[in-house]
Amino acid sequence: MKYLVALLLAFAACMPAWAKEATPLADDPVLEQRLIAISEEMRCLVCQNESLAGSRADLAQDLRRELRTLIRQGRSDAEIKEFMVSRYGDFVLYRPPVKPTTWLLWIGPFVLMVAGVVVLLVYLRRRDRALGDEGLTGEEIRRAQALLKEAEG
Repeated sequence: MKYLVALLLAFAACMPAWAKEATPLADDPVLEQRLIAISEEMRCLVCQNESLAGSRADLAQDLRRELRTLIRQGRSDAEIKEFMVSRYGDFVLYRPPVKPTTWLLWIGPFVLMVAGVVVLLVYLRRRDRALGDEGLTGEEIRRAQALLKEAEG
């Protein structure tokens, strides 16, 4: 029992060493709201599926710190986005601009959908042709219809 108590006390003494420093909030709540608005429009480069505002990755925290610095310097939202794009490319934006380098990104899903529909139609036509050759003859169809009429009546 003594060993268990000693182990628990040692564990409790080490807990502060595992704690992380809290993310610093801006002194100005307006600045913080602007930071959140800008970082919601940017993608975390580590997580890729998360916004910069919602990510807990170390790089995301560094980028948010950089955004705070740029906001304090008095840069506009457009200048901040331009700075981030010049550093990390259009990938950092959730809604990249439509330009020749991003056409595939914007049009690609529609091209894939059209290609899928075309493949499906070709498959269905080939299947129908194959079944048409092996289908019932005229006599067999008439016999089947006669049997159905007998069953109804």
